[in-house]
Amino acid sequence: MHKKKILVTGATGFVGTALCRRLTHDGVLHAGAVRQHAGFGQFEIGELTGRVDWSSALADCDAIIHLAARVHIMKDRADDPLTAFRAVNVAATENLARQAAQHGVRRFIFASSIKVNGESTSDKPFLASDLPITLDPYGQSKLEAEQALARIAEATGLEVVIVRPPLVYGPGVGANFLRLMQLVKSGLPLPFGALNNCRSMVALDNLIDLLLTCVRHPAAAGQTFLVSDGHDVSTPELIRMLAAAMGKRAWLLPVPTKLLAAGAAVAGKSAAAERLLGSLQVDIEKTRSTLGWQSVVSMDDAINATVAHFLSHS
Repeated sequence: MHKKKILVTGATGFVGTALCRRLTHDGVLHAGAVRQHAGFGQFEIGELTGRVDWSSALADCDAIIHLAARVHIMKDRADDPLTAFRAVNVAATENLARQAAQHGVRRFIFASSIKVNGESTSDKPFLASDLPITLDPYGQSKLEAEQALARIAEATGLEVVIVRPPLVYGPGVGANFLRLMQLVKSGLPLPFGALNNCRSMVALDNLIDLLLTCVRHPAAAGQTFLVSDGHDVSTPELIRMLAAAMGKRAWLLPVPTKLLAAGAAVAGKSAAAERLLGSLQVDIEKTRSTLGWQSVVSMDDAINATVAHFLSHS
């Protein structure tokens, strides 16, 4: 009998929860790997390390969507962040992939990060084929994981697919996107009216659809894909979209970008400010042409759904 189970790691995270919900809706046999308190159809693995025994979770498994990771942290308190990132994002990923190959798993989908490409763009969007320019421990660990997976694929025949998302948003989103929604809801004037940047983002539903396309599409094997909604926005445009979804009017003050950047530097917030002030665009033509993939939800609809969830929980 052909194996058809999909194993989802990080099954209780922001993306993992929505992905498992989609798989259940579609009637796809799947299992979730969680750190603790496993429920029905889930496997408890404890701390994600290079020593986890995945045997039970990999039984009858055809594909893995590996979402579990040590995520990027603005104020990392680890004594050695790169070592901490490597332990989870590199060693644990390599361990899972090697065991997957031994158990006859066909395909391994790895959720990497656009940080492998770099932190910002200027004259042209990132391509999957660009030389990596990792600037922080998180991005470096994701790059090293990609390289480890490539070696395992070559040695074992495991079909590895890399997906590098930019900012992911959707109902239940946290971190910077949540803080931006809170600012917009407050009605306070925001000093971003003079910005002329351009950023790619991806709605949760669009990312999930691409991940599932990568599980089943024959041409996905061995490829690296960038993903976005296909509609890039400036920070002022995004704020206006959020405000409109809230039934508010955005109050944007035209403060010069250089002044904002200087103020952020003085406050030690340059990295956070770059996510609002700078540009980061991705080119998804390869993704579209190789997989025949298109966004399943528009940015307008995804923003409205995200804001509706935010308002109902605030």
